Amino acid sequence: MSVFSKRVVAYIADFFVVSAIMWIFSYVLSLFMDPFELFEVYSYFPFVVPIIIMVYFTLLEKIKGATVGKALMYLEVRDIRDYRITWGQAFARNLTKIYWIPIIFDWAIGKILKKDDRILDSITRTTVIEIPKYY
Repeated sequence: MSVFSKRVVAYIADFFVVSAIMWIFSYVLSLFMDPFELFEVYSYFPFVVPIIIMVYFTLLEKIKGATVGKALMYLEVRDIRDYRITWGQAFARNLTKIYWIPIIFDWAIGKILKKDDRILDSITRTTVIEIPKYY
């Protein structure tokens, strides 16, 4: 399986993880809300989802080098000089993931410009590498 295919699978897995976090967050929030206005919690999602997505991707990629999905696919985010990425790189490379759809344009622009990666990976000087599987 190619690195691109693994990244797609990892991204889908991360979507499920973030969705689970949102369900937990909405449940906890609903405990503090009026039972007659329970569906009002969903009106906050357009503001809360981007924050949770950015925190999830930025924290895990900076601290662990990979999100849950990337770790499952044995992938890791690195600086192009093979160092751990900085906080700025981790934040900037995930900006197109805020609402899930802009990542497609990020990838497409990268392909149009003949880059091997997403355009934000080129700008932030980061790359996703395969790490060896240890049994």
